[in-house]
Amino acid sequence: MALFCQKSNCALLTSLKSYQMFYPVLHLRRLPTVFGYLICTSSSRSAKPVDPKAIYNGTPKIKYREKEDGIRQSRAGKDYSSPRPFNLFAAGASKRRSVAQDPLTDLKKPIASKKMTLCPPEKPLSVEEWGKMIGEFGGTKKFEELMMEQMIIRCSPIDVAKSLLVAVANREGDIGYGLLVKYLALCVSQREVEEIYEIQDIMKTRFKVLETTAYGLLISGLSSSQHWREALSLLEEIKKVMTPSKRNYGDCIKGALINQDINLACELFYEMVAKDLIPNLDTIQAFFDVGKNVKDDQWKTKLIHVLFYLRDNQVYPGEVLMQSINQWFESLPGENWKGNLTSMKNSGQCPSCNQYLESINLSPEEYNILKEKIIKNVIQGTDTFRKTTPQELEEFQTFVNARPPFDVVIDGLNVARVSYKHNPSQTLLDVVLHLAHQNLRLLVLGRKHMLKRSHHWNPKNIAIMKKKADFFFTENVSEDDPFLLYATLHSGSHCRFVTRDLLRDHKACLPDSLTRRLFFKWQRGHQMVLSEYAPGKRIKFEHVQNYDTVVQTTGSTWHIPYDDSLLERSSYEVPTKWLCLQQK
Repeated sequence: MALFCQKSNCALLTSLKSYQMFYPVLHLRRLPTVFGYLICTSSSRSAKPVDPKAIYNGTPKIKYREKEDGIRQSRAGKDYSSPRPFNLFAAGASKRRSVAQDPLTDLKKPIASKKMTLCPPEKPLSVEEWGKMIGEFGGTKKFEELMMEQMIIRCSPIDVAKSLLVAVANREGDIGYGLLVKYLALCVSQREVEEIYEIQDIMKTRFKVLETTAYGLLISGLSSSQHWREALSLLEEIKKVMTPSKRNYGDCIKGALINQDINLACELFYEMVAKDLIPNLDTIQAFFDVGKNVKDDQWKTKLIHVLFYLRDNQVYPGEVLMQSINQWFESLPGENWKGNLTSMKNSGQCPSCNQYLESINLSPEEYNILKEKIIKNVIQGTDTFRKTTPQELEEFQTFVNARPPFDVVIDGLNVARVSYKHNPSQTLLDVVLHLAHQNLRLLVLGRKHMLKRSHHWNPKNIAIMKKKADFFFTENVSEDDPFLLYATLHSGSHCRFVTRDLLRDHKACLPDSLTRRLFFKWQRGHQMVLSEYAPGKRIKFEHVQNYDTVVQTTGSTWHIPYDDSLLERSSYEVPTKWLCLQQK
């Protein structure tokens, strides 16, 4: 009771007391008992302290089954399909865009129930009125959480939610952690700062540590208020047990920027990226929005560093961030920048300023770095996606080293199955003959089952192809990709490879963002993808662009690729729209 008295000025409790006119059962004298129990008691199940080591992420990970346009997943995990015109890497081919994590997202997802017709009342209800509604619902199980979720979705008045809390406290003598977090989410969504601040006091008194949903909501709610430094303290608490999320960092960064603590915002930004967290676009936008009002050379240098971060990590702005960057450049006093929106020619020339973009081809130094890292981390390293043996790889390396460099390396099984309507060996034969007519040295990677006569594999077709290309057949359970990568890289920077596999698993094995960027750049400049095939009539490969899609500058120009808001982009795609900035 003494602890309750110390917190008698709590906004939540004070406002709950004001509801006495609605609650003849819950007498004013009883309120201290009910909510004193809420604050002081830790013996109930809902008030059990949380072990810091057992902290869990309250925002469950969502598993996406990515549907790639024109690509089917085989049992072996390969990407096969019937080819048709498409661009494997250009934005718009697939329809999934990664979105910034919102701490309210999962709390807005209703619990599965047949009774999802709950509609929050428009005004506060008495205990009896809530009891009647619960009875009509069919019992108290999940009712409060379902109702609070609907209040979040429908932006119900805070007073209505408080009346529900009073009814729960009157019946249970306590308010459970989950319901309290949902009430916190409602307050955050409506920027009820003082309410958020008081709920923080209640929760930190009852629990030794909170799970990450509560931490995220508190940080989000406090960072844009006069209590923004409290959000920094919460961030430090999270660091004791786990790495904060990019949303946690982003909210604290925006709080620092709003309050003109630019150095702190930059420290948090560099700390975040050092942990391999990619900032949300709205976090980056906050830097440029503030930058329009700060005329300082040091601040300009820091924002240029942010642009190079976008370049080095292949982060693409959305239209809103792009406009903010453009406005910042045009606001720089005495520099006379002008931005134009454009699309690049196939040659890589910008129609707006006539400058040519950087080549998609790696420099000799970049090529050697990438080759070394792939051999070490993918081919020789512990690659969990690889199914082969050191002996087989060594045999293959001897095979490749004994031959002149190849011009094209073909993933035979992948190419053979681009169309389920046609015979695999005939499809592969057509592609090999098409490339052989261009006087290219070819290597075809296959599996040993292709050598056995079957409906799918005609020995005559294999014999014809062997006259036009070198073949290497792996064991049937082996993974093709390490062989494909080794042969292509060993042959030199001129060598290309043919597959519709996106190679994302192997990219993920690379140790740092720079190497992963080089891999993606090399992939886009060297991967030949069969986009159209009609037996005996038409074979067409996608156009391989010869310019790199990254933020780039010549000093007097900047070119920034950005996401069109009307198109969705998967992680392996690149935008097709550009912001061209010229210094007049």
